[in-house]
Amino acid sequence: MQQHLAVVISFSGEGGVERMVLNLVERFAALGVAVDLLTIRADSSHLSALPAGVRHVDLGTRHATWAAPALARYLKRERPAAMLVAKDRAIRSAVLARRLSGSSTRLVGRLGTNLSAALEGKSALQRWSRYLPMRWLYPAVDTVIAVSEGVAEDTVRITGLPAERVQVVRNPVITPRLHALAGEPAPHQWLDEPSVPVLLGAGRLTRQKDFHTLLRAFALVRARRPCRLIILGEGAHRESLTALAEELRVAEDVALPGFTSNPYAYMKRASVFVLSSAWEGSPNVLTEALALGTPVVATDCPSGPREILRAGQYGPLVAVGDVAGMAAAIEQVLAQPLSRQTLMEAAADYTVERSAEHYLHLLGIKS
Repeated sequence: MQQHLAVVISFSGEGGVERMVLNLVERFAALGVAVDLLTIRADSSHLSALPAGVRHVDLGTRHATWAAPALARYLKRERPAAMLVAKDRAIRSAVLARRLSGSSTRLVGRLGTNLSAALEGKSALQRWSRYLPMRWLYPAVDTVIAVSEGVAEDTVRITGLPAERVQVVRNPVITPRLHALAGEPAPHQWLDEPSVPVLLGAGRLTRQKDFHTLLRAFALVRARRPCRLIILGEGAHRESLTALAEELRVAEDVALPGFTSNPYAYMKRASVFVLSSAWEGSPNVLTEALALGTPVVATDCPSGPREILRAGQYGPLVAVGDVAGMAAAIEQVLAQPLSRQTLMEAAADYTVERSAEHYLHLLGIKS
């Protein structure tokens, strides 16, 4: 008999969490698992081409905090063997829903962000408003999956859960789709000019990604050698980044093309991929760049880059916000890049096949 799995996610754009969960869903379906994809705020282009065997269930709510009644009705009606829930607020709603429904469905939560780092600088009240519900509700979750050791350690500190209840599973980053998209034609004319190195950053233009530090580091490198910078993504910091490029007098060598559904064609051709984040969980873009054989530089932020790069073995780690250190690391990688094969080997643990197998084991689902 085919086992029935529910996967719950709140869509908040076209980000990495959404892509990772859908990579898992596609793999589960390919393995013959019957999957219901339960969505909160289901207005994402990611949902346009779900594979056969996946049923989309719109929970009809715009925020995870208010999803518990709809989830409880679903659990009472469908009784899936297990339910995988991504993101903290949705996990909390799922705990309440299981209690309301009287269901015995196995509940597994997935956390992809170092929450303590994300809340740094917030007021004590704001921090505790996130931490206390986790301490109250997470003991009812059967297993919490963390995307990195750093996220796992942070989750144990916040929730007080025993360490064995929080399991690390690497993100399902590497898929056949990744390599197919990377092989598409060069999406920017600078990438067709190998004589001038191109640095690449990618992510939402927000405080978390700290592209201002990347831009300042680029200006230092640019003062010493010809190079260019492309930053993919959209967000609130676009105007300030554009103004800073003008102020630093590098605007003619900086491009901000906006969001793209195919960053991989850029990644494969970039000279260096730079992750400048102030915090992460397990940055998929860093793993994707490695999987495509692109040299990398990353901040040693909490958490993920140190694990992915094996403490700097596969790319330099620099302190968060260290402009001079980032510039020096970029110059080092431009001068002596690791081989494409070595970099690709560094990402070997992040295949969708390995990740999905581990998820199904923790969910108690046999494929």
